[in-house]
Amino acid sequence: MPAVSEQPPPLPHTWRPLGARIAGVVFGAMLLAVCVFAWFTFDEATRATFTLFQRGTLLFVGLLAFSAWYALVRSRVVAGERSLVVVNGYRKREYEWPEIVGVHLPPGAPWATLDLSDGSTATALAIQGSDGERARRAVRDLRALANRAP
Repeated sequence: MPAVSEQPPPLPHTWRPLGARIAGVVFGAMLLAVCVFAWFTFDEATRATFTLFQRGTLLFVGLLAFSAWYALVRSRVVAGERSLVVVNGYRKREYEWPEIVGVHLPPGAPWATLDLSDGSTATALAIQGSDGERARRAVRDLRALANRAP
């Protein structure tokens, strides 16, 4: 199929992962429901055997899982008039448009990669390969924005 010349999206434009966010919400809610159900099906004697340290450990592991999910949820790529802001987890990077020389999402890649003018690369976790056509469209849009005349 020949390449179609596409217009870049209007700015500012934000991309976020979809499939990973949905999976995190669904499986996180299911895990929480199972744990709560299991806790309330224990008899009082069994619940009394859990020490404060054990309860704290369970709470800590739950908070750790939530912080990992939240890092994924807050991942985004924001295209503005002058720059591209990439938020991967808890780290934020800002690139001027001339710094971006390429955008790639090879088949089977977990997320998009930005080629930078200094020869390095940067990942964009917000554009997940598992999102299929949505991710490919985001890569095409980013390429169109990076290739437009300054």
